[in-house]
Amino acid sequence: MTIRLKLTILSIAGILVANALVSLAVFSYIQSAWLREVQNRVQLDLRSARALYEARVQHVEGCLQAAALNPDLITATSAASDPGSLVQQLIQVRRVGAMDFLLLLDAEGHVLAQAEPGTAIGNDLSRNALIAAAVSTHQPATGTVRVPAVTLRTISNSLAARARIDLMPTREAEPTLETTSSDGLVLAAAVPLLGEDGALQGLLYGGDLLNRRDDLVDSIRDAVFCSPVDSTPSLDTVTIFLEDVRIATNVRQADGQRAIGTRMSRKVAEEVLDRGEVWTRPAFVVNDWYVTAYEPIRDPQHQVVGSLYVGLLQAPFLQQRNTLAGVVSIMVLSGTMACFLLIYFMNFLVLRPASKVIDMARRVIQGDLTARVGIRPPGEIGVLCQAVDQMADALAEREEQLKTATGKQLHRSEKLASLGRLAAGVAHEINNPLTGVLTFAHLMKEKSNMDDQDLQDLDLIIHETTRAAEIVSGLLDFARERAVIKEPLNLNEVIVRTIRLIRNQKMFERIAIDEDLANDLPDIEGDMNQLQQVLLNLSLNACEAMPQGGTLTVRTRSQQRGVMVILEDTGGGIAPEHLERVFDPFFTTKPVGKGTGLGLSVSYGIVRQHGGMIEFDSQPRRGTTVILIFPALGQEPVVATAESVPREHPFLATAE
Repeated sequence: MTIRLKLTILSIAGILVANALVSLAVFSYIQSAWLREVQNRVQLDLRSARALYEARVQHVEGCLQAAALNPDLITATSAASDPGSLVQQLIQVRRVGAMDFLLLLDAEGHVLAQAEPGTAIGNDLSRNALIAAAVSTHQPATGTVRVPAVTLRTISNSLAARARIDLMPTREAEPTLETTSSDGLVLAAAVPLLGEDGALQGLLYGGDLLNRRDDLVDSIRDAVFCSPVDSTPSLDTVTIFLEDVRIATNVRQADGQRAIGTRMSRKVAEEVLDRGEVWTRPAFVVNDWYVTAYEPIRDPQHQVVGSLYVGLLQAPFLQQRNTLAGVVSIMVLSGTMACFLLIYFMNFLVLRPASKVIDMARRVIQGDLTARVGIRPPGEIGVLCQAVDQMADALAEREEQLKTATGKQLHRSEKLASLGRLAAGVAHEINNPLTGVLTFAHLMKEKSNMDDQDLQDLDLIIHETTRAAEIVSGLLDFARERAVIKEPLNLNEVIVRTIRLIRNQKMFERIAIDEDLANDLPDIEGDMNQLQQVLLNLSLNACEAMPQGGTLTVRTRSQQRGVMVILEDTGGGIAPEHLERVFDPFFTTKPVGKGTGLGLSVSYGIVRQHGGMIEFDSQPRRGTTVILIFPALGQEPVVATAESVPREHPFLATAE
């Protein structure tokens, strides 16, 4: 597969993915914006419908309050001597207020008269929430109440008959065994009749039965949606529910009849009726999907007794959305085809020099660092060819630098190895005369002709010779080349041997070495020589950081599953820009010839080889703290924290 084909496929795939994402984003936005806009409209419509609903309540209240100001009615109520006159006045008030019923009650809530034929006279309605509120406060009380069928029959048989609704099977509704609903949902007001002394003489209680009030829901729909007379009635709908039963609605069934007796969908009922919350989402209504808003209707005791609904048929809006989405799809498809043609044309014109670049790259891969593209077409391809040639120049230059650096490092490593062997040989040659001095000093000490001063001098010779021999022995152990042998050992012993090796060195004359070694230190598995090399490297670095003298503190502590070694110096610290590079091979801030930059890099590899970790904490002019953590014998390797893990370098791979 050629690079041209690969680039073409990649470009086409990128365009397809980008267009798919753009299309998805646009469709999602259209969907959300459409739904949000329609839903906001329905919410506003619900507020308007609620305002009209409350306006009807206020109308009833206003009519009753006006009647309550009639002194003849108050007098007739207190006298209770002319039932015929009371009935005529009630009939006139009911006719003016266009109410379905009107009752006159005494101060205790008993029915004295009613505006329509019935058997309510004498009934005790004091438990009615509105009547009880008006009696207790002497103020008008309005609201929506649920009236049992028995009470409706005493007021009017026609109202009881109108309230009875046969329940119809409804898709998405909660299953029920009931077949009829006989209670009524009444929009009512109770207004007190007060005498001149302010005493309660009686009450007027009247209102509308909302069951089958088609004229009310139609007038609300026409006012809210501004629907013309000849509009399709199923597009804009308003419904009043008693519990989950539609008792007044202009939602139509498939046969065109009003959906009286159908029921609210189960999900809406749970949210509106059970939890008393407002529903503002699409919902299935009778036989189709509508963009809906439901609001609970509460009685004066704040119990949910029904719901007010407004909704718009969803299908017309879906059609508009789908049309808009189709237009966007055609535009995206057209743009995609145009991009394909452009890609083909650009590949043909622009990528012809690619063969030159490919040939040059293959020659470089085969080791010919003198290969160059050698052409400069106009435009970005020419810039690319120039950049490739510059890259080849830089690669050749770095190859030469690497060869030079590698040769220098090999030469330096050979010098270090030779120096180590020389040091071992010198130490061995020094050890022989030291052994003779020490032996003869012991023999002279055993002679009987020695006075006290001679014995003291011999003890001093033995002590200093023994110390020199220990230093030489430590140097021999450190310089001796041998295979890595891990065995159980105590880090305190390694530290003591290392400090013994360096304590009396000239460079440590001004350095005070404090030892704080824990007695309960568990053993670790390690190589004595390698660990001594790590501690020696760190000690030498600390010494070089304190040219004017200072204190080197070495501590050991036991951890839960390992051993911690802490080395603290009082030197000048490490600059923040250098702290992240202390483990890089050949990185050093010392003058040329004073250091190789390998000490810490090698030490890091040895520590990792032993399953441990190493951390640096340093601040300028406040000294440096080095923390070594090794796993105890038989424990898992230590997991380094993110801050303690240095960048990878060649010595880590070698050590591990």
